[in-house]
Amino acid sequence: GQQLNATVTAMGRLHTPDQFRNIVIRSNERGSILRLGDVARVELGSADYAISAKYNGQPASGMGITLATGANALSTVAGVTDLLNKIRPTLPPGLKAMIPYDTTPFIRKSIEEVVKTLLEAIALVFLVMFLFLQNLRATLIPTIAVPVVLLGTFAVLNVAGFSVNMLTMFAVVLAIGLLVDDAIVVVENVERLMSEEGISPVEATRRSMDQITSALIGIATVLSAVFIPMAFLSGSTGVIYRQFSVTIVSAMVLSVIVAIVLTPALCATLLKPVDKSPHKTHRFFAWFNRKFNSGNTRYQGIVARMLSKPVRSMVIYLVLASIMGLLFFRLPTAFLPEEDQGILFTLVQTPVGATQYRTSKVLDQVQNHFLNDEKDAVKSIFTVLGFSFSGSGQNTGFGFVLLKDWDERNSSNLSVGAIQRRAYGALSKIKDAMAFAFAPPAVTELGTSAGFNFYLKDSGNQGHEALIAARNQFLFMASSDKRLANVRPNGQEDTPQFHLDIDSQKATSLGLSLTDVNNTLSIAWGGRYIDDFIDRGRVKRVIVQADAPYRMAPEDFNRWYVRNQQGEMVSAASFTNSHWDYGSPRLERYNGVSAVNINGEAAPGVSSGEAMAEVEKLVAQLPAGFSVDWTGQSFQERAAGAQTPLLYSLSLIIVFLCLAALYESWSIPVAILLAAPLGIIGAIIATSLFGLQRDIYFQVAMLTTIGIASKNAILIVEF
Repeated sequence: GQQLNATVTAMGRLHTPDQFRNIVIRSNERGSILRLGDVARVELGSADYAISAKYNGQPASGMGITLATGANALSTVAGVTDLLNKIRPTLPPGLKAMIPYDTTPFIRKSIEEVVKTLLEAIALVFLVMFLFLQNLRATLIPTIAVPVVLLGTFAVLNVAGFSVNMLTMFAVVLAIGLLVDDAIVVVENVERLMSEEGISPVEATRRSMDQITSALIGIATVLSAVFIPMAFLSGSTGVIYRQFSVTIVSAMVLSVIVAIVLTPALCATLLKPVDKSPHKTHRFFAWFNRKFNSGNTRYQGIVARMLSKPVRSMVIYLVLASIMGLLFFRLPTAFLPEEDQGILFTLVQTPVGATQYRTSKVLDQVQNHFLNDEKDAVKSIFTVLGFSFSGSGQNTGFGFVLLKDWDERNSSNLSVGAIQRRAYGALSKIKDAMAFAFAPPAVTELGTSAGFNFYLKDSGNQGHEALIAARNQFLFMASSDKRLANVRPNGQEDTPQFHLDIDSQKATSLGLSLTDVNNTLSIAWGGRYIDDFIDRGRVKRVIVQADAPYRMAPEDFNRWYVRNQQGEMVSAASFTNSHWDYGSPRLERYNGVSAVNINGEAAPGVSSGEAMAEVEKLVAQLPAGFSVDWTGQSFQERAAGAQTPLLYSLSLIIVFLCLAALYESWSIPVAILLAAPLGIIGAIIATSLFGLQRDIYFQVAMLTTIGIASKNAILIVEF
């Protein structure tokens, strides 16, 4: 029987260029052999020559990693960094793994600053409480409430699926000043009762809670009613508002619960009966009390005079409310403030039809500017040839500029805005290309750059040429507009195209099929994947294509032959004609209409809302049939502006109804809400003086002001 079992192997996939060169194409009876190496050049090369990259001027290869839905950026970057640390020891000598673009340092820095602000807020709150209470035991009671409420707030955020991010932490900072008020009200009232009636802390606490529980519930109701409508807004604006709403409302509700449950127990335990015997007060506190009482007396006198002349007081109130409305609508609008994220982008576009060589030279100039002229601020630059946010091609390039840490860029001259302005001047001197430096958007994925982003639409269906003419007219007007800066098309220009006309009847008469003709020409000029080979244990592709010297000029088409059905070689010149044409490499449509994308920024000192209004004014000067459609961050800014009246109206209506139900009166809610404009006008004046804008953070601040003013009014009404 069979005694041996063995595996039979034969030659499989080829491994080296020499093996491919030795492939026999044809042989004859005399023994002569024609090999592939006799008629072709065989070499190892790149799978794709369309894109190349450099890191600080050195050859590089890169990959982009984006977050999956619901992923955490910090956790993802930590995982990538750990993997790179494991890979680095295995890399060949001279090869390094670097991270040239990372959005998380800004996130970490922002959270660190917010946490620091949170601690500062707690410290300031403690000092202010001690200044007014002038009793360490009494001051400790509201202070103890802070960590208890924050712990509960973070638990609510966890249940709601929110993370600890810049928005939630900012909301926590806002909540700090609000949540201690409830505990302060309880402590102040307990001390008042002990001082005026001479009762024990336990009895004073019991009477105090009987007096102020309804006020505490009213305060919680009003503040919740102000912020809850924010959670139901739509779009990216709604996502941002929702972070604030859930955080602040949960903190307010928990603070009232703590004020009703924990604070009374602390008052009864920690406070001591008030000693009415004369005792010496610290000199500073004595001076402060005199000044405060004097100011309080003057304030009461002013209020008494105002009440004695209600008509005049009401006229003054209406004038102030009118001024508030006027200043509010005159504030420049924006979506989110632009911040130094430690990153700059650079877009490069050489003339139509420019080769990789020309584009590479321009990228080298861009790289030289950032690495040498801006060496005090720039850590690295990663340039990509053949790729950009506006499209791909030999005449496009892109640069990711990573700035040094913020601690190393303390000077205002090293801020991202200053670097961008200097880059604009330096890059505008490059004659062989358009090059722009711009910052990333405030919210990742809402566009590709800071500033405005829109599509110029051919609503009248006038055709591609008319659309490009309108775009160029707009760019010309924008270039001379002092309110706009860095306005640029975000797309590929129309390019020269060489059109090959195949005479199908003549080709058929010569014994050719159109399939054979198309296959031959596409393989020769475009290349085709035909097989695989093994290179150092990895399967790679075999590409066949005409050698470069035989596909450099239009006349080279005539050098190619196609085999017909009779086995004869037919010259391509015998059945083809050619001509030059001009067309777009990429036709874009937006909302079903032909359009071109345009990006730009507001000039220094001009808000994004004013810049967008200026864009609409310029587009209105174009021929009829062209319109603006905002996208990305600009779309969200317009959506946020449209939702603002609804947000304010809904909050005020809900607050009014809650107060009406709580007090069973229509007049008391009106009196409480009339205090809101007087608080808002102060916030608006401060915003104007500091040159700030009416953005999302401003809207949150306005709602907070309405809540605080209503809360103070409730306490005045109650007591």
